[in-house]
Amino acid sequence: MMAAVFASLLLAFILDLSGLGRMAVACLLLSSVLCIWLFLFEIYSADYGFRMPWLQL
Repeated sequence: MMAAVFASLLLAFILDLSGLGRMAVACLLLSSVLCIWLFLFEIYSADYGFRMPWLQL
């Protein structure tokens, strides 16, 4: 999923360099939505979620 976030950011960068500003902003908004979705997916995950196994000693 993180690859989709980076791909949308790269596409926004390429579109901005091409002079397509509105489409670049749309890709940035898409990237933001994907980031928020990924964050919430990982927080509410049954494996890693609120348990935070890396903090449990």
